[in-house]
Amino acid sequence: MSHLADAPTPRVLVITVSDRAAHGAREDRSGPRLVELLTEAGYDTMGPRVVTDGVEPVTEGLRAGIDEGFGVIVTTGGTGVSPRDFTPEATSSLVTRELHGVAEHLRREGTRHTPLAVLSRGVIGVADATEEGAVGTLLVNLPGSVKGVEQSTQALLPLLPHLLSQIVGFDH
Repeated sequence: MSHLADAPTPRVLVITVSDRAAHGAREDRSGPRLVELLTEAGYDTMGPRVVTDGVEPVTEGLRAGIDEGFGVIVTTGGTGVSPRDFTPEATSSLVTRELHGVAEHLRREGTRHTPLAVLSRGVIGVADATEEGAVGTLLVNLPGSVKGVEQSTQALLPLLPHLLSQIVGFDH
């Protein structure tokens, strides 16, 4: 028996990872688009918060979102192989259970549009709660382009209700 309808809809935080956007040298387009897509899908979405590239700034941004009680945190940017792209490493440092299949699904769906989608090193997983009775946070890394965000979000949205239901324990 499914309890998806019983699952509370978590608050979602969007974080843009970009040196140029953080320093005002480039307009953040992917973060606002991601907020728009998640809000249109019915999620209470905040952000985007913009942080610089690198392990420490991304880890701090993710940790702040977890501490604030967001049930889902989605990043955009920093998933490639540029010298400062360390979003996956920062995310992995907080993930207790990685969802390899979901990340591969997003990359696979992205290759329907561009072969470059395989260059995304995005991580998806659960940062389990450390307090008794608390619920974990789903962490999702998406590419930094608007098209990458749109395509990845389209692939992710059908999975979210069941995935979020499992995280809060409604499947068990």
